[in-house]
Amino acid sequence: MEKRIRILIAKPGLDGHDRGAKVVAQALRDAGMEVIYTGLHQTVDQIVNAALQEDVDIVGLSILSGTHMTICEKLLKGMREKGIGDKAVVVGGVIPEKDIQRLYDMGIQGVYPNGTPFDTIIASSQKIANR
Repeated sequence: MEKRIRILIAKPGLDGHDRGAKVVAQALRDAGMEVIYTGLHQTVDQIVNAALQEDVDIVGLSILSGTHMTICEKLLKGMREKGIGDKAVVVGGVIPEKDIQRLYDMGIQGVYPNGTPFDTIIASSQKIANR
């Protein structure tokens, strides 16, 4: 039996809009993945600790506030410091085109701007988790 993919979905910072994160979480669940949703207003440290405790395959961030570059840098650093730098990180939300390659270059493995189809997110998550 194949191991179920475990994904942590987190809403970092002060952004209070989580409908998109919840809808994506449900789509991933419907595709057979185990999803842990951390809720609103998570700090980077809380997200790193949750990823460590839950032993997830992928950490997914939902960011609508425009702080994606800073949060992703801090998260990747925190994960390396806790010894889980090998875990995949993906980010979705309001991501300007100009930032997508920069996110990949820093080590983010999936970038999903608003409007990315669920099928794309699911297929990408499956590919990333099975690397």
